[in-house]
Amino acid sequence: MKKKISLFTLLLAVIMVVAACSSGNSKEGTSDPGNNNNPSNTDNEKKVTLKIGLPGSYEVTSKEIIDGFIASHPNIDVVIQEAPWGDFTSKIATQIAGNTMPDVWFQENATILSYGERGVAEDLTKYIEQDLKADDYIDSLFSAKTPDGQVWGVPHGINPVALAYNKDVFEAAGLPVPTDDWTFNDLIEASKQLTVKEGDAKPTQFGFIGSFSITNGWFPWIKQAGGSALDETKTKANFDNPQTIAGLQQLVDGNLNGYFADIDFLKANGGELEVFASGKAAMYFMQYSLQVSMNDSFPDVDWDTVKIPKAVDGNRYVPTVANSWLISSRAKDEAKDAAWQFLKYYLGEEAQAIVANSGSALPVKKDALALLNDSTTKPLNKQAFTEGIEEGGVTLDENATWSEWRILVQQVVNEMMVGNVDVEKGAVDIHKKVQEVLDAN
Repeated sequence: MKKKISLFTLLLAVIMVVAACSSGNSKEGTSDPGNNNNPSNTDNEKKVTLKIGLPGSYEVTSKEIIDGFIASHPNIDVVIQEAPWGDFTSKIATQIAGNTMPDVWFQENATILSYGERGVAEDLTKYIEQDLKADDYIDSLFSAKTPDGQVWGVPHGINPVALAYNKDVFEAAGLPVPTDDWTFNDLIEASKQLTVKEGDAKPTQFGFIGSFSITNGWFPWIKQAGGSALDETKTKANFDNPQTIAGLQQLVDGNLNGYFADIDFLKANGGELEVFASGKAAMYFMQYSLQVSMNDSFPDVDWDTVKIPKAVDGNRYVPTVANSWLISSRAKDEAKDAAWQFLKYYLGEEAQAIVANSGSALPVKKDALALLNDSTTKPLNKQAFTEGIEEGGVTLDENATWSEWRILVQQVVNEMMVGNVDVEKGAVDIHKKVQEVLDAN
């Protein structure tokens, strides 16, 4: 009986010792504080929840990037808020009013600038200076930088303009194709030679598509002439500048005098891409993202690109559209840090390579841009975009009120383009309207 009791007592003591050791290790969170490779380190690391907003869902943002970030940051619980672009942009305004917006999301660059002015966006300057080497990126990294130095966002993708040309049209006309040395005057003269009409009839083929829109329409024309929409401070309108007026006049003349395809011709013939692809217009200021539609819808068309022509001062100005990521200034500190980890990943080598390969936008990291040198999809000369934007990428004079004043400009430009408004008088009218918007804000 005594032997049984002693054996039981010994067994109980051993169990208590083992239990005590196990309890002590659980309390410290690791069995060996010096062992950084212990899997329990990750398991016990504090989790941070990060809400990422994706307008357009995975059709606009590659799921591969999101999945890569999640896999490489196990301490961050990612919650995706996605919706079609229009639904998202409507919803985000309500969320901002109710303080329920995501921690990080993206929209048009001009919208991001307005969020910064309203105190919705976090200034990313300190993060960029701490973690990024500016020399590794093209200047468009700072598309959302204000004249005062705040950086309210970083690019989701860059969409610049180049001069696209239909090779078959040039060959049929016996004319040499455009080069990077072209000026806008070269473009005009070639457009006249490439326009085809019989007698007094309307042309059946045009040299160039004279677009009405800002990005591939009136903005590149005023920039090349030495003008601009706003001054460098983005607080003064510049539409009454004689150089701005001269650029507008060149575009309007092309449309009214019949060597640029006008809006009526474009509507009657299926739109800009259809007109260009069918050879009814030889040249077109094409945004980078449209290569995807060209290759999908018109795979057999023989076309390529060169850099946008040089301006009167000999420089090149490449209009660039950017959607930009922002970090909510109202997010918790740990969520802001997690949001920057996401943006740093997005701007890193792996994610930027995915952006480059998508074809829907250009990356801002130089190494990723270089990947396009070996691309075999049309246009073969993607350097027209990549080198063009490095050489002379410019925003569309965006500021916090861009969305408001741009509409006022467009209304008058539309009337100029069909001959209802004199260019000089219209420009003075635009100048006054834009300045009123700028002064009111």
